[in-house]
Amino acid sequence: MSDYPKPADLLAHRPPFLFCDEIIELAPGVSCTAIWRLTGNEAFFAGHFPSRPTLPGVLIVEALAQTAGLAALSDEHFEGKLPLFGGIDKARFRRQVIPGDTLTLEANLGRMSKIAGKATGLASVDGEVACQVEMMFVIADAADL
Repeated sequence: MSDYPKPADLLAHRPPFLFCDEIIELAPGVSCTAIWRLTGNEAFFAGHFPSRPTLPGVLIVEALAQTAGLAALSDEHFEGKLPLFGGIDKARFRRQVIPGDTLTLEANLGRMSKIAGKATGLASVDGEVACQVEMMFVIADAADL
């Protein structure tokens, strides 16, 4: 077990929409690496697709956004804030992700301000790239929602 916080300690997300199981590297305000272990019991696999279960690409992007959120929210400057998607650019999917895979999620924060930020994300399975994406987000006060 790592000395890093649990994802639920930083993110507002909760199961079944909390996709980061564990933080394995964290540089507050800079970057985060997390993992998502796919058991095959997740409800979306039953319908996507019944004969060939595949993790939907949009959920990979969401998992990367959550990982970027972990990097941002671990910085004291963003305590009590809620990052919300502002945009997704250059999303590319390179390999199928299936039940039993462990997805390694890497997010690096780019330019950040008090009200918005940018990040890049890379998701991989056993070192093989599954998804790359650039993301933009706005920073809201969590109390306002």
